[in-house]
Order: sequence, then structure tokens, then C-alpha cells
Amino acid sequence: MKLYEALAEELADSIGRKVLKPGDRLPSVRQASAERRVSPSTVFQAYYLLEARGLVESRPRSGYYVTRAAVARPPEPEQASRPDGESRQVDVSELVFEVLQSTMAHDVVPFGSAFPSPLLFPLARLGRVMATTAPHIDPWSTVDDLTPGNAELRRQIALRYLLGGMQVDADGIVVTNGALEALNLCIGAVTSPGDAVLVESPCFYATLQILERRRLHAIEVPTHPREGIDLDAVETAISRHRPRACWVMSNFQNPLGASMPVQRKRELVELLARHGIPLVEDDVYAELYFGRERPVPAKAFDREGLVMHCSSFSKSLAPGHRIGWVAGGRFTARIARHKLTTTLNTNVPSQLALSHYLQRGGFDRHLRRLRRTLAEQQAQCLAAVGRHFPRGTRVTRPAGGYFLWLELPEGTDALAVQRRAAAEGISVAPGPMFSASRGFRHCLRLNCGHPLDARAQAALVTLGRLSALPQ
Repeated sequence: MKLYEALAEELADSIGRKVLKPGDRLPSVRQASAERRVSPSTVFQAYYLLEARGLVESRPRSGYYVTRAAVARPPEPEQASRPDGESRQVDVSELVFEVLQSTMAHDVVPFGSAFPSPLLFPLARLGRVMATTAPHIDPWSTVDDLTPGNAELRRQIALRYLLGGMQVDADGIVVTNGALEALNLCIGAVTSPGDAVLVESPCFYATLQILERRRLHAIEVPTHPREGIDLDAVETAISRHRPRACWVMSNFQNPLGASMPVQRKRELVELLARHGIPLVEDDVYAELYFGRERPVPAKAFDREGLVMHCSSFSKSLAPGHRIGWVAGGRFTARIARHKLTTTLNTNVPSQLALSHYLQRGGFDRHLRRLRRTLAEQQAQCLAAVGRHFPRGTRVTRPAGGYFLWLELPEGTDALAVQRRAAAEGISVAPGPMFSASRGFRHCLRLNCGHPLDARAQAALVTLGRLSALPQ
């Protein structure tokens, strides 16, 4: 955890325990800097993060104050998961499909969805850009950019890496049909049926579905709800199972929301490099941070070309366009060949429209609005969970993304809660769908990416009630 995040959490805890009450003024940046012996920048970033979460507000020429809406929040989960470390075949698709069917109807409250509200994105502007650019598509571009993708879009993506302090050559990027295709191509490039892959526990259910479809074995590794995958457990699993790849979501992990500290990312890359194990890094939420700095990916520490960094515009800009990419390192050519024999190409008009949108600017302005909105919605969801869920509930507090991970009191059956909620028109994602071993039976993932309107607030009251029923 960074210094400013630790300071923000300490202050948030004081607000939650009402040591700092609504309307109280926080110490000035200068005073807090002197008392805490940290830089003014650290204090400012902590206050900015609290403001993004809706806990404090800035008053011009006066300072920062605790907001009137700030309320006590439930405690966070304390420990990493404890899977058994066995290599096992994956069989989650039926459960996943059963749960996802309850999220697709438009009249369902979408706490179980994997997507934020489509109303948060500049789709009308993107439509206008596409209407302008599509008539002028160079006919030869449909051939020249066939597999790697639009050259200008790849250059714009490389510039985004450069803004984050990373040198990634545009020729090392392959544009894909969303991040899911990128991840499929990466794991297919380095494994064969029967191989074992290290995964986080819990991990995104699509990860498990890909492993299941490719007949790969999953080795679940303990993952801390704040700091990510356990490196000691990774090393033990390598010695025991000799996996062919490791698959990690290093920033705002789905479903936990965990982000690995920078040093742990470096150590993970170095550990895997010593054993020659490729890392598939799923980084689709990196742009959705609530602080002032974009989190560094593990790819930043890749010296051997073993990290395949996958991301997408689907969660940050254009959900319906399905434009993702992979910076494939030493595996780029192999990934491109796999794409050539599967989907061949990615939607040309969408690539062209996104490249023009990025050239004209406005992406970062949109991202600032999106981050503020997601942070506010997360704060509202946290407050509602604190008010309406049973005593003993624990919930994560990610510094980005739009998911919350709830640990309900022991003995609660999340699958029973999910079924009862579905009958009430509410979707929710139960913990077992995020585990090859069907663990986390008392856990839920909540999507905070949709406005917490009156209907959603009522749904959270209902969910809290259902979670407290005898199982």
C-alpha cells in the first residue's frame, strides 16, 4: 500500500468510527504534512482519494471537511484466501451460465453484472466520429492492417504506455476483439491441453472458463483482498507443479478489487523470470483508478519479454466496440499467428474511429469524469452495505474499478442468496463462480458501476435482508 493510501485509510477509519464527524475540518495539507512527516503531495493525494470516495469535500479557501453523507463502513476482509494448492481440472461453466442468465434482462438490478453502466461512456461522440471516418476508410487498410490491427491505433496505444513511463513499441502490440480474445490468444500461445496454470483465488470466472475450454488445469494461489497474489505461495506452487504460465490481474482485481503494491509486482515478474514462466497480465481496469496516479502494471518490470500485457477500451471508453489489445513481448509473433487462424481481424471501422478519437484528445477528460462517478457510486454502495447487511459482513474498499467483494457471516450460503435475489429481480455474483474448487461459499461480488438510484437502493436493502435469512 502506498503512503497516501495508508493515510487515506487511517482517516477513513476515523470517519467511520466518528472520531472525525460530518462537518469536521481535516488538518491543513501543511499541518498534516508536518505532523505525519510526509510530503505535502502525499497528504494531497490522500485527501483527493477521500474526496473521490465521497468521504470529504474541498471548500475553496477553507480546506477539506468530512461530508455530511459520510457514515460508518463495515470492516475489510483481513486475510488471503487459503486454497489447497492442488492442480485441478476446471468445471465452472454451467454455474457461470446459470448465474449470468439472471443478469441479462434489462429490468433486473445488475449487481451481478461484469459491466458498468453504458450511460457512463461518450457513445454518441464516438458514433459521430465513426460516421465521419467510416466513409473515408482506405480500402487497402483492410488488408495492410489485417492481423496486428490499425497502425495509428497501435501507435496511440503505445503513447498511452509512454504516458505511464513505459516503452512499448507499436509493432509489439496486437489489436484484438476485446481483452477476452487477447487473453485467449496469450494463454493459447504458451500452453497445451493438460498443462497447469497458476491463477489467483478468487479469480475472474472468465479466466476459469478459458482454462476449462482449453482443457488446462488450474492451480489456485492465495490472494490477499488488498495486496493481491501471495508470492511465497506462487514460489511453492512453481516448485510443486511446474506450471506453464501464470495469470494475474495486478490492478483492481476482479472480483476482490485488490491491487498489488509496486514492489510485489516487480518481485512477481522477477520470480517468474527465474523459472522462465510467462505471465499473462489482465489489466483492463487500470484506467479506473481513484487516486492521482495510474497504477504501474507488472509489464513495467519485464526485462525478458515474458509478460503479455492485455487491456481494452471496453471498460474505460467504448464497451460495445470490443477493441482490446495485447503487448505480447517475445510472444507477439506467435499471438499474431494464432489470431490469423482464428478471428483474422478486428472491426476496422471501430479501430479507425477510436484512433481518431484518441488523436483529438478528450479521453483523459472523459476518464476523470468516469473515475469520479465510479468512486462516488462505490462510496454510496459501501454506506448501504454498512446500513443494511448483517452484522459480521466484511467488504473490500478498492482504490479503483467498480466491484466490491463481500464476506458474509460464516454459514451464509451465497448461492442461496443469489437464487432468492434472482426471484426478486436482483442479480448478484456468488463467490463459488470465482473458484475452480467452488470455494468462497459465503461471499458475493457487487457491481457498483451503475447509479445507485431508488430502485438499486431498495435492492441493496433486499439483499441485506436475504443475506441474514437462515440458510
